[in-house]
Amino acid sequence: MEWWLILLLIFGGLIFLMAIGLNVAYCFFLICIVGAYVLWNGSSGLEQLILSFQESVATWTMLPLPLFILMGDVMFHSNVAPQMINTLDKWIGRLPGRLSLLSVLTGTVLSCLTGASMASIAMLGSALTPEMEKQGYKKPMSLGPILGSGGLAIMVPPSGLAVLVATIAKISVGKFLISVILPGIIMAVLFAVYIIVRCSLQPSIAPPYKVEKTSLKEKLVATLIYIMPVGIVLFLVVGVIWLGIATPTEAAATGTVGCVILAAIYKKLSWQVLKKSVLTTLESTGMMLLIVAGSTAFSQILSFSGATSGMIDFAVNLPLSPILIVIATQVVIFFLGMFIGPIPIIMITVPIFYPLITALGFDPIWYGVLFLINIEMSPISPPFGLSLFIMKGVAPDDTTMSDIWKATIPFLALDFAAMALIIVFPSLALWLPSVMQ
Repeated sequence: MEWWLILLLIFGGLIFLMAIGLNVAYCFFLICIVGAYVLWNGSSGLEQLILSFQESVATWTMLPLPLFILMGDVMFHSNVAPQMINTLDKWIGRLPGRLSLLSVLTGTVLSCLTGASMASIAMLGSALTPEMEKQGYKKPMSLGPILGSGGLAIMVPPSGLAVLVATIAKISVGKFLISVILPGIIMAVLFAVYIIVRCSLQPSIAPPYKVEKTSLKEKLVATLIYIMPVGIVLFLVVGVIWLGIATPTEAAATGTVGCVILAAIYKKLSWQVLKKSVLTTLESTGMMLLIVAGSTAFSQILSFSGATSGMIDFAVNLPLSPILIVIATQVVIFFLGMFIGPIPIIMITVPIFYPLITALGFDPIWYGVLFLINIEMSPISPPFGLSLFIMKGVAPDDTTMSDIWKATIPFLALDFAAMALIIVFPSLALWLPSVMQ
């Protein structure tokens, strides 16, 4: 059977199962079971499939995933964000679009703790949107910055999705976590510059208002109490990996302990918080492990059937430069993100695109950074991005989905600008991993 026909049958089956509403992990499992039975010699193929499932999840590289998820759940359920928001607010002063800048700055800081874009958007939306509306901010500046900065949680460690991508793509988890830091900072800077420039040129979109003066001593004390501990937690996750002191798994453990201690210091830790955090972590981790097992087996079946090699030969022989093929894969990922979430995109595209990228000679970590930025956009991509509906739930009652769609477009454009910078200057993604200890 021709490779393209096998690929068509497999993806046709996937699309059909997703269309009837079956959970994406179960869709892949069904495809893998049928594929293993047909292509791997019946019942013996099913036995091999079980071994594949076991080997894919019983690996050391998967251990940071549940710990990173637990970090975010502890921070979310303990509700430590308000004090951080108030402290950052004291430092912004009277810059144009100060509340929009506050959402970007807070979103960046929260990214170091939550690792979950939807949790970050829910917290920022409920905390900042009412105040923005009160001060006369228009929808593009009250909704857009929160949606844009919420996606930074995927880019800045601890990022569970980064671990998931690295595991499925079989690249270094530690180097990949470090590689996304600088691109995440670049994205935050682009958001901030856009807000300042637009609010300077169009003051009516974010009217200035009187800000209560705060003494330098009060700012420093608040920073010491509410911001410095976040820096310590960030060091426990990122710093120890970069310095070569700890593996990603060990860093995830120290970061989790740091978050629990932080919540306890702020007197936000309780048995109820711990119970909720552990239960939600177990639920998320269970689904993630199913995803890894299904995606790994899916990749093996594609490879065994000849579909992967056939597609690689076809793409390599196209009369296009390799970089255009990379851009084409990113266009496909963005299109998928308009209709499905990050995890289905990872499961569908990583087993197909990564062998192709390797065959074309590109650095897999560099491509992974582009990939992560792209799937970071999917929750805020109209019309069906999940974060858009979360924002609708926490936004003022007069907010329409059209308002939310329009607000997110400039920030999607800035994400594309960040991707273009990384394509032109690969060192933006590769420099930090290259200087790791």
